[in-house]
Amino acid sequence: MKKDMMVAWMEEGMLVVPQMLMANYHKLGLNETELVILLQIFSFIEEGKHFPTLEEISGRMTISSSECSDILRRLIQKQCLTIEEGYSSDHIRFESYSLKPLWHKLVDEMMLSKKEKQFEEQLKNEENLYTTFEQEFGRPLSPLECETLAMWVDQDFHDAAMIKSALREAVIAGKLNFRYIDRILFEWKKNGIKTIEQARQYGKKFHQQRVKSSEVKKSSNMVPFYNWLEQ
Repeated sequence: MKKDMMVAWMEEGMLVVPQMLMANYHKLGLNETELVILLQIFSFIEEGKHFPTLEEISGRMTISSSECSDILRRLIQKQCLTIEEGYSSDHIRFESYSLKPLWHKLVDEMMLSKKEKQFEEQLKNEENLYTTFEQEFGRPLSPLECETLAMWVDQDFHDAAMIKSALREAVIAGKLNFRYIDRILFEWKKNGIKTIEQARQYGKKFHQQRVKSSEVKKSSNMVPFYNWLEQ
């Protein structure tokens, strides 16, 4: 749905297409001459001329009409351009160039690039995650600990930032071990905590309850408030 909407916006001129095409044409398998012809056709369409002649297109370039014809044929074969037929209100048949196949390819490439960027960002975050843990533990992680970290990310779908936040909670509590951190992540997930700010507020509330419970114990020897993070 999002892809179709973007293509529609391109068709209607609501998106700045030339810049997007200039940045991505080589990823679509286009060379510079093919790019310029497509931009010329785009320009003609913007001017209201939907089926410029070979002479009109080549007249704006440094290629001949026959070269222009060959390139247009190649662009159609590459599925970057189509020729559509239609009829006017007075039933006169006409032809027009359509760049819709090109817009589809462009959107696909942009969406793929976004996914690749997100994947690279995820890998970078995970690498930083391992480094952060090793720095806090003051030693390399064991194979089992590395497997646990991978499980938190790949199976439990915990965000790297949230795992680091749970690590900080463990450091503050003086319980630097994976079992304790796993318990924190479990409790956060159970209580619908998904952001660092929510985790911070939840931790603040918990520590306040812990201090209050400790004070009550000192004054009345009552059983302290249950620490859900205790092993």
